[in-house]
Amino acid sequence: MELNGCNLENRNRGSHDDSEEDKSVPFDIENARRNSDVDFNVNGIAIDSLPSKNSPPTPVSTADILKTLFFILVWYTFSTFLTLYNKTLLGDDMGRFPAPLLMNTVHFTMQAVLSTAITWYWSDRFRPNVAMSWKDYFIRVVPTALGTAFDVNLSNVSLVFISVTFATMCKSAAPIFLILFAFAFRLESPSAKLFGIIMVISIGILLTVAKETEFEFWGFVFVMLAAVMSGFRWCMTQILLQKEAYGLKNPLTLMSYVTPVMAISTGLLSLVLDPWHEFDRTSYFNNSWHVARSCLLMFFGGTLAFFMVLTEFVLISVTSAVTVTIAGVVKEAVTILVAVIYFHDKFTWLKGVGLLIIMAGVGLFNWYK
Repeated sequence: MELNGCNLENRNRGSHDDSEEDKSVPFDIENARRNSDVDFNVNGIAIDSLPSKNSPPTPVSTADILKTLFFILVWYTFSTFLTLYNKTLLGDDMGRFPAPLLMNTVHFTMQAVLSTAITWYWSDRFRPNVAMSWKDYFIRVVPTALGTAFDVNLSNVSLVFISVTFATMCKSAAPIFLILFAFAFRLESPSAKLFGIIMVISIGILLTVAKETEFEFWGFVFVMLAAVMSGFRWCMTQILLQKEAYGLKNPLTLMSYVTPVMAISTGLLSLVLDPWHEFDRTSYFNNSWHVARSCLLMFFGGTLAFFMVLTEFVLISVTSAVTVTIAGVVKEAVTILVAVIYFHDKFTWLKGVGLLIIMAGVGLFNWYK
């Protein structure tokens, strides 16, 4: 990672001050990577850069469809297993792992090491074209990393208190906060349609919360804060991916920049909030064998998390973020179905109606974009 002083920043970005690139761009998370003509390489295999909006549409072959379906299936698999892993290990009535923040620190560290190793080994493909200044690093990259870290940490901590089904439906509120942060950052202008979409999703959330017999206040607070952080970090991610001046068009390069900050910040939180003085009294850390087993469990989760994120990036590269967003709505339904079967989560008709309304609201948001 190259970080230079203010003089180099002025030289690199001075010519962009009055250009269109340096102005705020319309909010378009779904097409952020497509607009940037992302070139993505995995294990030395090049995936052709995506065409711009102005390029003529090309026919979609059967092979492309099958490849997309394969990546979606792999993404679903890693995501579902990671959700089951987190709930099984962290659930208050299940594994009761005593250090969720330490677990996330290990996961983020693994992502940082693996993404940095990949971008370093294939530096000719992943090296940023523009050297980022320290000012941009602390103003743009660090807030994005902190938002992402809080999103993941709050989501995982919420699973200690609430079911996977309830957490998944509440987390579907993320597009509401994404739109609100887009307003705040002047990435999107307020409109009646967007406020209508916010209302639709809000009604769906209210229906899922209504008559929740196992309602846990702190679990609900944590998962809603995670939804807020999700909206914030996607807005910041858009800014980093769409501005040529930052040199982070490639998602894997961006991952290598943000994950070290995520690991360090979560590690500091773990030192303060995790009950380290009680570790030797738990079945996870009370002898050397249990410590080794716990480390293997955390490494396994970190591997799942890395490949889930990497698969998502590859899927975005070969299709578009619209496809991923729509597929993500279906993924939420699959996650709920698996939770009902595996964890025996209660799923009432009122929750079903609320979930359908949420999915309709997210679908309207994708249609609007």
